[in-house]
Amino acid sequence: MDSIYTIDCKYAGILDVACAYLVVEGDRASFIETNTTLAVPLLLAKLEALGIPKENVDYVIITHVHLDHAGGASALLQACPNATLLAHPKAAKHMITPERLIASSMQVYGEENFKKLYGEINPIPSQRVRVMLDGETLVWGERSLKFLYTRGHANHHFCIHDSKSNSIFTGDSFGIAYPAMEKGGRFIFPTTTPTDFHSEEAIRSLGLILGTGATTAYLTHFGSIQNLEIQSQYLRKGILQCQEAIDHAKKIFPSENGSNRDKVYLFFVETVKDMISTLAEDQKVTLSENDWRLLGLDVDLNAQGLVFAMGRNF
Repeated sequence: MDSIYTIDCKYAGILDVACAYLVVEGDRASFIETNTTLAVPLLLAKLEALGIPKENVDYVIITHVHLDHAGGASALLQACPNATLLAHPKAAKHMITPERLIASSMQVYGEENFKKLYGEINPIPSQRVRVMLDGETLVWGERSLKFLYTRGHANHHFCIHDSKSNSIFTGDSFGIAYPAMEKGGRFIFPTTTPTDFHSEEAIRSLGLILGTGATTAYLTHFGSIQNLEIQSQYLRKGILQCQEAIDHAKKIFPSENGSNRDKVYLFFVETVKDMISTLAEDQKVTLSENDWRLLGLDVDLNAQGLVFAMGRNF
């Protein structure tokens, strides 16, 4: 019987781009990732379909506070009265007092888009939040869940290794692999979204993930993948390609001239497109016009993340 269920959160109204996971242990359950407030009914519907009462949800776990991962946490905890939120220390602070998180997300997405994508986000009472330390293990039924800090995408990111399935929930630390682009195999590429992308830390995190010996990675974007050693090589190549572009951009754009903002952004749009195209060729995937339309938001956000990574205040 399956004990890990993938729930398509239909993020931004699109199928198979962001998911949450429901992990079942006996008659108990835990969620890993929540997506947005708008996705919470889908999570609860899966719980109901399995005949598990909301009162039997023990944990809600978020890999980091980006709102396509954690935006539904407050609403899900409200629906599941006995659940505790497990989070990185920095993530916990944002969940308890989310005002800065909301403001920074509105800056990235725009206020109107933010409301359409995320709905309402409320503070979570501190007594319902538990901070998980690096390397800490939580025994839950027959499972041991080990939490590993994995910087590079976000400074407050962790992954969760599950001993029972020998799998690891990677959030955004092990890239993106949309099922719609699966053509003979999964197509995977790294994410460099704002504001904490750091190439050395991202590559270090790949090593930490491989070091668990996990045979399966559960990506938030999207679903399960195997052959992690091979997949990590593609991710490493993409990360290094982005870092090379950052180094080059520092040489060709004067740091004292804020008017270069648009040029820098467009430079990194091409960087991200080139990186994705290179990895697609390596993985023997031909990207269609529909694929590139699906990738539009990723290209935009990843380019913004590379601008941030230059350390500029554009």
